[in-house]
Amino acid sequence: MSATPAPDEVLAQLFAVLEQRKDADPKQSYVAGLYAKGVDAILKKIGEEAGETLIAAKNLPRSGGAPAEREALVHEVADLWFHTLVLLAAYDLPLSALSAELARRMGRSGLEEKASRPQ
Repeated sequence: MSATPAPDEVLAQLFAVLEQRKDADPKQSYVAGLYAKGVDAILKKIGEEAGETLIAAKNLPRSGGAPAEREALVHEVADLWFHTLVLLAAYDLPLSALSAELARRMGRSGLEEKASRPQ
């Protein structure tokens, strides 16, 4: 049985696997199949997962909620993040680019960050 990676290592390990799948047989790997189908297939999957995330969130009360409802939201967000990471890898954008962008935004108000974007 393999050890579960530490929470701060999960995304890096996952991203490394996604990179490896670029060279995998599409018949043997779901991710390789997405890469083989192209960016439009990945974008379609992200759209589906975003919709499922919205539905799971709408079905969950802001406070409380049944454990199954809470787990459903976490499951859908994980699917959304997974497919978004597939997209970054498809464009050869490293996970560090995402981390750097999030780090750049730390300590700034969301309103300030949004106002600083080009129109």
